[in-house]
Amino acid sequence: MPIDPALAIGADLGEVRFAWTPSAVLLYHLALGAGADPVDERELHYTYEQDLRVIPTFATVAVNLRTFTPPALKFPGVDIDLAKVLHGTQEIELHRPIPVDGEAVARTRITDVFDKGKAAVLVQETTVADSQGDPLWTARSGIFARGEGGFGGERGPSQRLGWPEREPDAVLDTPTLPQQALLYRLCGDRNPLHADPAFAKAAGFDRPILHGLCTYGVVAKALTDAFLDGDPTRIRSFGTKFAGVVFPGEPLRTRVWRESDRLLVTTTAPERDDAPVLSDTVLVPR
Repeated sequence: MPIDPALAIGADLGEVRFAWTPSAVLLYHLALGAGADPVDERELHYTYEQDLRVIPTFATVAVNLRTFTPPALKFPGVDIDLAKVLHGTQEIELHRPIPVDGEAVARTRITDVFDKGKAAVLVQETTVADSQGDPLWTARSGIFARGEGGFGGERGPSQRLGWPEREPDAVLDTPTLPQQALLYRLCGDRNPLHADPAFAKAAGFDRPILHGLCTYGVVAKALTDAFLDGDPTRIRSFGTKFAGVVFPGEPLRTRVWRESDRLLVTTTAPERDDAPVLSDTVLVPR
């Protein structure tokens, strides 16, 4: 079905009531690779319920933790094959640190649909409040759908961040696990692109790829450990553009520039000639 922006833009995707527990948080952190040194006190803040602290990127999975079917992209004006879909952008704005357990209500709407020619980009915004109605976080994401452009819509913005003309203030090398995508999918995203070799090959990849949101979380943790004393509650917002894929088991290299009150970040795959993975990435601390 061709995309119809007149129907899609402004579409209310409804309200979802959900809850999470410390066990869900622990699973998410382990799926990001936390606990590699199980006696490191800072790692225990991610992997042990005593003094547990929540990485803000948990917000990207909290709503779907009990979802055990692949996500669908079917709503007014849009019906897209999952094999064509990649995450384009993601941003989380924290109104306060995420508690280790809670109940909340999420409301999602489509804010824009852009026509990139050979692809479409769907922009959605999710606002989340606790059971008392107090805001917890706002998440904004862009979904890149290959082969779904050409419907006559607006192309949309193409702004890029300006980067300091100096060497980075830090270079962080972070491993990923060969089984990382299989772990991460237990947090709710069961898209077969991340587990099924035949499905991945049909989608144009040599083998299953790591969830972009997993890479997003891995980098958030690396930045937290290197710049925020291992305290994820100090993150105010974290946004990125997904620039390329990661194959489970390959390392990541993250370059970081301090600029005023924020960190500017790029992440690459060093074993593939520094192929871009995350670009235009900004972390704003509290």
